[in-house]
Amino acid sequence: MQKVELLAPAGNYESMTGAFAAGADAVYLGGARFGARAYADNFDEEETVRAIRYAHLHGKKIYMTVNTLVKESEYDDLGPFLQPYAEAGLDGVIVQDFGVFGYIREHFPKVELHASTQMAVTGIYGARMLKRMGATRVVPARELSLSEISNIREKADIEVEAFIHGAMCYCYSGMCLFSSIVGGRSGNRGRCAQPCRLPYRMGADEKAGECYPLSLKDMCTVELLPELIRAGTSSFKIEGRMKKPEYVAGVTAIYRKYIDLFLKDPKAQYQVEQKDMDILRSLYLRTAISQGYYHQHNGKNMVTMSAPGYLGSDEALLSEIRSRYLHGEQKIPVTMNCVLRTGKPAEIRLCSGQISAAVQGNPVQQAQKRPMTGEDIVKQLDRFGNSSFVLDHLNLKMDEDGAGIFVPVRELNELRRKACELLEEKILESNEN
Repeated sequence: MQKVELLAPAGNYESMTGAFAAGADAVYLGGARFGARAYADNFDEEETVRAIRYAHLHGKKIYMTVNTLVKESEYDDLGPFLQPYAEAGLDGVIVQDFGVFGYIREHFPKVELHASTQMAVTGIYGARMLKRMGATRVVPARELSLSEISNIREKADIEVEAFIHGAMCYCYSGMCLFSSIVGGRSGNRGRCAQPCRLPYRMGADEKAGECYPLSLKDMCTVELLPELIRAGTSSFKIEGRMKKPEYVAGVTAIYRKYIDLFLKDPKAQYQVEQKDMDILRSLYLRTAISQGYYHQHNGKNMVTMSAPGYLGSDEALLSEIRSRYLHGEQKIPVTMNCVLRTGKPAEIRLCSGQISAAVQGNPVQQAQKRPMTGEDIVKQLDRFGNSSFVLDHLNLKMDEDGAGIFVPVRELNELRRKACELLEEKILESNEN
């Protein structure tokens, strides 16, 4: 059975670290410009570069949404905007505008191009065309059935990313003009005012009650995961860059659990526990839920009608999610081997799995006054501070205390720092390959 990617949203840095802690393989985020969620917190340049490095250290990926329609007057800004991210190793961009698509292919050929759902790919011919143009992946129109998605994957031979959870647009594949027409805020420019979530009266009768005929129920497809995997879906995408970190981590954890459960034994009976469905329903979902268009074309049962707002969330559940997943950046546990012998260069070797990095310093001195103890040395070597690592185990080899060794504290700190930097680079190089 093929490996599939679990792709989570990140409206801010905390959502990103929470998503990875909960089991996401990749995260998609927006920068300060050119993204379809202008009102999300979004990432500035420094945060994005930092996020890319963090993700790559943990063997994860970062995709950026560059999925608005771009005006001619803005093209001069596109290159400088993307340059630092491309240099940092950005894994891919999600694109709607064909001009942006061609620009990125020409100027940033190492960055993968993913065709946004707003390109409305509905069949094999559109997918094949985008592949010829340089796309690695397509996010088809959300209105496609499972069989149509399977057909694209099989016959166009291109990665397919499908939405599996979160809010649904009423309009065709997100290409909405409603907000721009009634409020001057274009969804295709990242500024949707969500008029589809407003109440309306049916017909001219002012006494008629208000309802919400344009507000679709949120999607929840955890029960369809085996079918989606068998259909050849490459990446499972959770919607929600405007939502809280607790939503991102909580939803990601549930889908991670069931993807792994199915892939472990595809022949076993697949069933989602009621408690997990209750968790998903408690995490910012609108009224009832639907399974999107995967098994039906249209239907009144897909619309909320009576209430478009979120039902609220269980505070106890949110607290549990925070305590489990939202702890900031995860540290990589390392083993340290340190050798301190009088007259020989001080040596530190850090190991993470099969990857190691060794550095040497000045020759170890003989103590003139009080010799250093093993406790003194361990105290200094265990100070990993703001590095990407945390000490899991330390093997220290040194002359006996009576022999009297001495290493300046600043030299021990510098050796540890250099070893951390070298190990980071080796891990990044390994994950890149």
